[in-house]
Amino acid sequence: MFETMAIEIEQLLARLTGVNDKMAEYTNSAGVPSLNAALMHTLQRHRDILQDYTHEFHKTKANFMAIRERENLMGSVRKDIESYKSGSGVNNRRTELFLKEHDHLRNSDRLIEETISIAMATKENMTSQRGMLKSIHSKMNTLANRFPAVNSLIQRINLRKRRDSLILGGVIGICTILLLLYAFH
Repeated sequence: MFETMAIEIEQLLARLTGVNDKMAEYTNSAGVPSLNAALMHTLQRHRDILQDYTHEFHKTKANFMAIRERENLMGSVRKDIESYKSGSGVNNRRTELFLKEHDHLRNSDRLIEETISIAMATKENMTSQRGMLKSIHSKMNTLANRFPAVNSLIQRINLRKRRDSLILGGVIGICTILLLLYAFH
């Protein structure tokens, strides 16, 4: 069933590639008016989507094949264990210890895989946030460089704010000193 679905998806991806190629031929033709930039943008977007679909399909197919291979391998190991149990007796202490150890190793492997997947997702999120912050920083620098009057206005506002804070602090200090002098006389 998986193979038939994979073949069907590959055929659909091939058809989508053909549609994208026809769109490329249409945008490159001489009869297209000045909408060429918008068409090129649309074509590029469709190519990106096709590339994402193809990448996700190959990734999913590889994951499925790896899981199937692992299950086949684990199934043969389980059959070997069952045949060993039925042949030599279930109460063998050494066999029980090996089976427990095997279960512990399998659980540890599963937990490690989950931890690695969480770490990879966190890394991807941090990378995307870093990119967003870099773009915001560059846009702010561009605005500050483009409009130096705004930058100098912000600096003047900050200076007046500091000056007002110092004056207010001085007035409060003098009032406190005068109040203390009045209270002790």
